[in-house]
Amino acid sequence: MSTAATWSRRAWLASAPLWLLACGKPDDPQAVLEAAVQRLQAALEGKEVDDVLAMLDLRFRAQDELDAEWARKTMALVFLRFNQVRVIAVNAQSRIDEGSGGRVGRTTAQVLVTGAQGLIPERAEPYSLELVWWREGDDWKLRDLRWQ
Repeated sequence: MSTAATWSRRAWLASAPLWLLACGKPDDPQAVLEAAVQRLQAALEGKEVDDVLAMLDLRFRAQDELDAEWARKTMALVFLRFNQVRVIAVNAQSRIDEGSGGRVGRTTAQVLVTGAQGLIPERAEPYSLELVWWREGDDWKLRDLRWQ
């Protein structure tokens, strides 16, 4: 299969959750949140740094201290070093906080990150991630990221 055909297939597969969302309720915040999680995963795998950064809230923090500039630099280094990056989410669950008026969403997942040379970094067990999302209008922005 040619590189263009592979890219086309990957782009279609990455956009599949968006097509499914279009067929569902357009105002369902849970469905929109789940689509945002899928877009983030696809942007990371596609090495689309600008797309990932566009999904970050202005007050984004990772591990309570790292900001969007850290995220940009880290992605640039990882994407330069590794030819292919895959984000494999296991047991991903998203929910909207009941007491937030539909403005705060949370995603928890076990995630493996792989590259051309093997696991990045050299970890056999998955990372435990918690993502906290903030709803701005119809969009969900990633505000907080924590991992173990």
